[in-house]
Amino acid sequence: MNTQEQFLEVVDRDEAERRFRAAVRVAPLGAETVELRAALGRVLAEDVIATVDVPSFDRSNLDGFAVRAADTYGAREESRRTLKLLGEVVATGVVPTTEVTSGNAVSIATGGMLPRGADAVVPVEVTDATEDGVSIAKAVTPGSGVTFAGTDISRGETVLRRGELLTSRETGVLAAIGCASVQVWRRPRVAIISTGDEIIAPGEPMRPGLVYDSNAQILADAVIELGGEPLPLGIVRDDREQLRRALDEALAKADVVLLSGGTSKGGGDLSYRVVAELDAPGIVAHGVALKPGKPICLAAQHGKPVVILPGFPTSAIFTFHEFVAPVIAALAGRAPEERASLTARVAVKINSEIGRTEYVLVGLVADPVAGEMVAFPLGKGSGSVTTFSRADGFITIGRHEEIVEAGTVVRVQPLGRELRAADLVVIGSHCIGLDYLLGLLQDLGFHTKFLSVGSTAGLSAVTRNECDLAGIHLLDVNTGQYNHPYITAELELIKGYRRLQGVVYRSGDPRFEGLSAEQAIERAKHDPQCLMVNRNQGSGTRILIDRMLEGTEPAGYAVQARNHNAVAVAIQQGRADWGVAIETVARSEGLSFLPLADEHYDFIIPQVRLGRPAVLAFRELLSDPAVRAHLTSLGLPASES
Repeated sequence: MNTQEQFLEVVDRDEAERRFRAAVRVAPLGAETVELRAALGRVLAEDVIATVDVPSFDRSNLDGFAVRAADTYGAREESRRTLKLLGEVVATGVVPTTEVTSGNAVSIATGGMLPRGADAVVPVEVTDATEDGVSIAKAVTPGSGVTFAGTDISRGETVLRRGELLTSRETGVLAAIGCASVQVWRRPRVAIISTGDEIIAPGEPMRPGLVYDSNAQILADAVIELGGEPLPLGIVRDDREQLRRALDEALAKADVVLLSGGTSKGGGDLSYRVVAELDAPGIVAHGVALKPGKPICLAAQHGKPVVILPGFPTSAIFTFHEFVAPVIAALAGRAPEERASLTARVAVKINSEIGRTEYVLVGLVADPVAGEMVAFPLGKGSGSVTTFSRADGFITIGRHEEIVEAGTVVRVQPLGRELRAADLVVIGSHCIGLDYLLGLLQDLGFHTKFLSVGSTAGLSAVTRNECDLAGIHLLDVNTGQYNHPYITAELELIKGYRRLQGVVYRSGDPRFEGLSAEQAIERAKHDPQCLMVNRNQGSGTRILIDRMLEGTEPAGYAVQARNHNAVAVAIQQGRADWGVAIETVARSEGLSFLPLADEHYDFIIPQVRLGRPAVLAFRELLSDPAVRAHLTSLGLPASES
């Protein structure tokens, strides 16, 4: 009697995958909390929002003297400026008690907290001690030698999004904001059973007719690489009852069951016979038109994947990556990996310093029209955490190069992991509403990239077709309109929502209580003891601020926060007395608010990108009543049609 059976049905690869995916669950398995030290390689199950600023105070970048920059203007070697040296020496780890007033300076160490009133640090190398104080041979500008609080990370900012894989860069961000634990998707447990009388474990003495079990090791390591947890259940001999018990144990303990060997239909091949006894749906494909890998058997029990891989190592690993790997990755909450080009066009001019080789971190976005990648430099200084974590790679500028002109084609070296091109690239102004919308897109399976560069730079990027959309709130000073005057025939404006801007201050401050926003600004801008916190140049809020200030630069004007959260926290912590931010952020910090302007935060999309799937999904979200209701609850009601 011929004990060799033929495959009942050999299907093509796509049909086998369709049947298998229809039979198994592929959603993440549920969240769990893990300590930060165990978070490497895990996938975030929820957004991570910073609860602190990084740095948490205005920090000196060098040894020198904290000053008011205006006191150094005109200083040269032949025409020095002398400032009175106050008695306090600001070391690291202490809070200064001295306020720097005009004509004075305070000695400060690298990493020391900038005293109130100072807006720059003069390097010790360009100073000399005198009987009267300190003599300065070189002028500095506001912000020189200083990293302002929240420059890297601002409290309330979404620093990592759910679905992100935690590498050493991301865990560094978590540590920098003080996270001791984090919510991640549970790792899928993958049981691995090797079958066959001829199989022996590595380390056992080799005998004729036997082979070492390499498949179990290959599969276990591949499972780890995919974010899973392997459960090796050892080698099972060609005994039907023993194999049945092993399969029952695997189904009880694991989320995925892999058997290696015994999938062919020879007389001694038992795996497929035992798997055929599973509850519904059981075997969905046994035999696929692949070379290697034809004998693979795909099955499931109540949504749990059960796969018999061919015994030959090459066939086993090939079919594993074709059919099983994507399922394990999905169960672990990981997105499919894609390779990206390492050649990119520089978006803006990059200045470098002659004499030193420079490595510039960049974020990469795709230009679908030109069919190339565009590199945006990500520069926040050597102490930045988020720049390194969010960078896709770096470019090298030779020591004899001073300028890399915009449009230059450069070679990008990826950082650590394979580059995945984003489905939606957003460049422009940061907003909590945008954070919410991008989170929803992540839930829908779209990979998003956001570069917070301000409204003006966002408008420039979308005009050059370097992104899918820009979030902007640009006030045209001539018409008094937001955003509309900047639209051209190549762009389309999508109505977003309104945000109430106003003056933010600590409750009970008599300098602001009982005043209108306009009155408060008029009084504050002439009070040298009333410190403001400004917004970054290019932001829509900065345009509004400069319009209200009418050319004056109040105390603190040089201190630039890069989003509304950073403004509110600076005031809440007493580092500043007032600023301009949106109402929802001010209220969340327990601050008082004087309404100033009802601004419009809208989205601009290049006409050529209107049909992209992620763009269409974004527009659908904006029109969804439930999404609109949630935005309104955040204090972001819909703009008028």
